[in-house]
Amino acid sequence: MVLPHEPEFQQAYNELVHALEDSTLFTEQPKYKKVIPVVSVPERLIQFRVSWENDKGEIEVNNGFRVQFNSALGPYKGGLRFHPSVNLSILKFLGFEQIFKNALTGLSMGGGKGGCDFNPKGRSDAEIRRFCVAFMRQLARYIGSDTDVPAGDIGVGGREIGFLFGAYKQMQNNWTGILTGKGLTWGGSLIRPEATGYGVVYYVEKMIEKATQGKESFKGKRVAISGSGNVAQYAALKVIELGGTVVSLSDSKGSIISQTGITQEQIAAIGAAKLKFKSLEEIIVDSASAFSGSNSVEYLAGVRPWAKVGQVDIALPSATQNEVSGEEAQALIEAGVKYVAEGSNMGSTKEAIDIFEANRNNNVWYAPGKAANCGGVAVSGLEMAQNSQRVQWTAEEVDAKLKNIMYTCFENCYETAVKYSAEKNAAGLPSLLKGANIAGFIKVADAMFDQGDVF
Repeated sequence: MVLPHEPEFQQAYNELVHALEDSTLFTEQPKYKKVIPVVSVPERLIQFRVSWENDKGEIEVNNGFRVQFNSALGPYKGGLRFHPSVNLSILKFLGFEQIFKNALTGLSMGGGKGGCDFNPKGRSDAEIRRFCVAFMRQLARYIGSDTDVPAGDIGVGGREIGFLFGAYKQMQNNWTGILTGKGLTWGGSLIRPEATGYGVVYYVEKMIEKATQGKESFKGKRVAISGSGNVAQYAALKVIELGGTVVSLSDSKGSIISQTGITQEQIAAIGAAKLKFKSLEEIIVDSASAFSGSNSVEYLAGVRPWAKVGQVDIALPSATQNEVSGEEAQALIEAGVKYVAEGSNMGSTKEAIDIFEANRNNNVWYAPGKAANCGGVAVSGLEMAQNSQRVQWTAEEVDAKLKNIMYTCFENCYETAVKYSAEKNAAGLPSLLKGANIAGFIKVADAMFDQGDVF
């Protein structure tokens, strides 16, 4: 398959196919080859006009999308993204990844993704509410608790989910768990905001434990994190809780570096300010007391943190796709990185992944986003379960279930990699890239065979 007009989707497709072809799966079970051309085409692509009124009383028009990619394992499940960069290639890549990510959670969820090229930055609450109503007016006819259950993503947080849910409820006269990421007083789940960040750290916990035979943990590790949204914030807080030192965070305008460690107080200040779409540069100035003295940080405009953090043990890309280049991957290896796990979707370029994979003999272990960051959608699945039962579990219950899902996901990826890899490196570290892709693919493929989608 060659899709030059859809580079992001082409990259995601190539990653899956190359991982499968570079294993013994097709040799041992040739029938699985039949699945590739079927699973790579969405079951349904929906594009619609979103026309809405801004605060000046003017009409604005945006492009809305929903990619319903695969429902073999359950209702379509995947986020909505409101960002100027949104297009079909990006949404198809995200939806394609979501199919196999959701399979790795062990929950009954298919894969999908959606969004709009609307930019919420600088918009008033009233404008965002009117936009969400207009967007849901088009989307409502295609979703349902047993059909397609969207969630939030970049540009779609608790405020947007609330407006979208309210619009759906009024249009359909139906209170149902149609969206996840809801408010705690009306069907949301505890630990949902924290889930992706916590989950990636739980996954890396198992990587460290396996690689060192239980001799090491996060304690004393220097951890570079990119991004400063929910994923990065909660990953950073969990790393600090487990005894690690967070040496970086970033946003689209630059990075902050702290050799002594970013503090919980600083993360709280960043979290509050990011709700108002402030940049890290502005936050450091506005919250000067939290970023001064012994807690001062270095701000680097226009760069990502990877080549600037100095010695580092763990890297957690948690911002957006293709945020680690080949050069940056090499810089991380030279800085001593041993574990790389993606909190973002497809956070590393192909060149970066190739470099990480080539260095497994040097004890560098890479985990792709479809495995490492599946904690977010896992807790979305748990929110769906709570909605179906009309109950709410405690934070401790949800966190325990999340941790178990991430630990089980790691073991599944590890064991699958060992089973279908033709090689293992000298340190005994199999490719989690292959393991994640093969494990997710087999589960979806088996369901597609059973249901007659492939024969």
